[in-house]
Amino acid sequence: MAKDYFKLLRISHWIKNLFVFVPIMFSQHLFDWLYLSDVLLAFITFSLTSSMVYVFNDLIDVEFDKLHPVKKYRPIASGNINPSQAKILIVVLFVIIISLLSQLNREFIYVLSGYILINFFYSIKLKNIIIVDLFCIASGFMLRVLAGAFVADIYVSNWLILTTIFLALFLAIMKRRSEFIAYEGDNSTRIVLKDYSERFIDQISAISAGGLIICYALYSVSERTITQFESELFVFTTIFIVFGVFRYMFLVIKKSKGENPTEIMLTDFPMIINTILYIFVIIAIIYFL
Repeated sequence: MAKDYFKLLRISHWIKNLFVFVPIMFSQHLFDWLYLSDVLLAFITFSLTSSMVYVFNDLIDVEFDKLHPVKKYRPIASGNINPSQAKILIVVLFVIIISLLSQLNREFIYVLSGYILINFFYSIKLKNIIIVDLFCIASGFMLRVLAGAFVADIYVSNWLILTTIFLALFLAIMKRRSEFIAYEGDNSTRIVLKDYSERFIDQISAISAGGLIICYALYSVSERTITQFESELFVFTTIFIVFGVFRYMFLVIKKSKGENPTEIMLTDFPMIINTILYIFVIIAIIYFL
């Protein structure tokens, strides 16, 4: 039973909440406990909130999940956890989240509330509206970055914000492409897929990938970035972004992965090495060079 609850909470998906650490890392306060302690609490709170959202979404989608070749094994769809137990879990998570919010600032609470509202309406209706569904998925990543910035009162570069927006859209579009190819002709598990086409998805994925690379490249060479970090080496980190984008597109298009971005980040060896090297180089440039 405990295993089913952990599966329902989707603990592995908490990796997405690491986006809250982006502002503190780029602000040169990653090793400052005064800032880090607030961001760590924000990470825990956001993780519990995202789990609460996942449980709610599984309750709403239970009938669709039963028809899905993979999602039918989820705890609620499979019957291992009944709806009443899932509702009690939501209440428990909500109480814990409220208690944690008392230790966080008002700006973070606004962002978290926005995240909950967007996902509520996404689960109820917005996931069935073409393009809107992509922006709803993407908003989650953007709100995580803003939450990390607000909780520690850190300024985030506009270029970095744009980079995050395009990254979030890219991941959302790639997820839809994977679903479209896997379930083309069968819209029983994802109604919005009937409004997409492979050509359209490929076009907007190329736009989002290009926007991501260009915005990050411009951030790396901007005068503010060079002045802030007192280094012109930042531009060389762009290669990790380009490799990551190309590798992700390869896995989705050629290997039919991407429906679960977390799985790719945790299982694909080249992506893991690229991510580790990127973080290592970034920290070296920002804090030690």
